[in-house]
Amino acid sequence: MNTNDENVALCALNRIFGYHPTLALQQIAQAGSALALFDGTHTEGKTHPELLSRLVPQELEWAQKELERVREGGFRFLSLADEDYPSALKECPDPPLGLYLNGTSSPAEIFEMRPMVAFVGTRDLSPYGKAWCEKLVTALAETRAQPVIVSGLALGVDGVAHRTALSCGLPTVGVMATGIETVYPWQHEKLAMDMVRSPSGALVTDYPMDTAPLALNFVRRNRIIAGLVRAVVVVESKSKGGSLMTAKYAVEYNREVFAVPGRLDDSRSAGCNSLIRTQMAQIVTSAEDLVD
Repeated sequence: MNTNDENVALCALNRIFGYHPTLALQQIAQAGSALALFDGTHTEGKTHPELLSRLVPQELEWAQKELERVREGGFRFLSLADEDYPSALKECPDPPLGLYLNGTSSPAEIFEMRPMVAFVGTRDLSPYGKAWCEKLVTALAETRAQPVIVSGLALGVDGVAHRTALSCGLPTVGVMATGIETVYPWQHEKLAMDMVRSPSGALVTDYPMDTAPLALNFVRRNRIIAGLVRAVVVVESKSKGGSLMTAKYAVEYNREVFAVPGRLDDSRSAGCNSLIRTQMAQIVTSAEDLVD
């Protein structure tokens, strides 16, 4: 591997344009390749000049060292040019330029062999929400499709979805808002390792190594959850939160969105009830609803 490698260039661009993937794609299209952007002649456009100013050889040197660290850690980096990059994300208008992957199965076994369904919702999960999350994931495990359950590895709905999938023998993928080597929250370290070791299970992120779990990072993470899957199920959500952003992205990406209704006086169901009222989501009134 050297700095004249397209994957190295895409790794560098993923760090530079992580929050602006469409801008990066525009620049790559104009230059003809990711690597060509670093020759000093392809910096067209007046938007985000601070990003364009970072297209320097030092970024390629950083990316080369980053990919060496990835390999030494037993992880993988899938660039947008890689044939193993998830096909569902390639359908999106703003795919990340690269994904870091931690899993024992091949990328094809993780991303391409089964449909993927996301479960998202509040960290402040009620007994009602926990019961329905377990019931719905279990119902999907009993179908012929045997989908991969995708979530964000957070406390609440995410953790319940991941654990229920593992207990039912379903693969499960956690999309992280940190570097691939960092599990957040720390309470889910064992869960994360169980996911990595399970067939077709994995942890993924588009953040470079050493990225801390900052609040801003989770919105970008939600976009990847929505892009990977065929459907998003919102179990419980307050009137504002990341799960509603995930549902919004899912609608934009032409994914199906489902929501579990809740009591009108329970703030943890306000987001789901709103999604149903505005017809952004189909209502789930039984496990059979979702399976159908």
